[in-house]
Amino acid sequence: MKEVAFGQYYPAKSFVHNMDARVKILAVIAYIVAVFLVQSFQFMGFAACLLFVLIATAASGVPFGKVLKSIKGILFFIILSAILQVFFNATGNVLVEWGFIKITDKGLLNAAFIVARITLMVIGASLLTLTTSPVELADGIESLLTPLKWLKFPVHEFALIMSIALRFIPTLLDETDRIIKAQKARGADFESGNVFKKAKALIPVLIPLLISSFRRADELADAMDARCYSGSKNRTKYKKMHLTWRDLIGVLVMAGLITGVVYLNITGFLAVVV
Repeated sequence: MKEVAFGQYYPAKSFVHNMDARVKILAVIAYIVAVFLVQSFQFMGFAACLLFVLIATAASGVPFGKVLKSIKGILFFIILSAILQVFFNATGNVLVEWGFIKITDKGLLNAAFIVARITLMVIGASLLTLTTSPVELADGIESLLTPLKWLKFPVHEFALIMSIALRFIPTLLDETDRIIKAQKARGADFESGNVFKKAKALIPVLIPLLISSFRRADELADAMDARCYSGSKNRTKYKKMHLTWRDLIGVLVMAGLITGVVYLNITGFLAVVV
């Protein structure tokens, strides 16, 4: 659990770390849009997105292995999605047939397409949290949602909730690991048995984890109240966000990625039509 990278911050001094948090948030949103713009079986678009991730990872100074660890949290979902496409997609040419199970070439392509899309999205989102501290992320979200203040939307409080949630992800993972080790020391078995027995064995872990989470939330609320925290009312920023030349380069690279994906989709569509 400690190896799950999503939600953790990797401190470093790099090109990406020094970028404005607002630009990085918008860049990740644009990156996810680019991933969704890739049409079925146009894997060159995914190759362009992967190239962008590799360049961003190299510019961030974060080890690529640490970025890949973010996939562990959703590995079961990725495998399940691939299995559903492989065994229950009956379109295309049949490659293997066994009873009611048919494996087709289109099913395999759909499985690879879905796995690539989910993996690229998770890697891009984890790169944002790895290179942006929770405080910077909250400030960036609050700044981007500033126009909603005219609609009486609690922008500051929403950004604070997001920041606290990201901050406590590694804390809860460490707490879960500590509880599991304590239960194993008392003779608990989390590895043997079928899926249902393993799920039932997790109940002694979930209850103390839930109690610990409420206790931490109560302690945090008391600490904020003791420091006279009053939301966004009359609050100023300790650090002002400013756009620099790094942010301009990031915007240009992201615009180039979206343009490239759209171009690949158009050329692929024209090739199919012709």
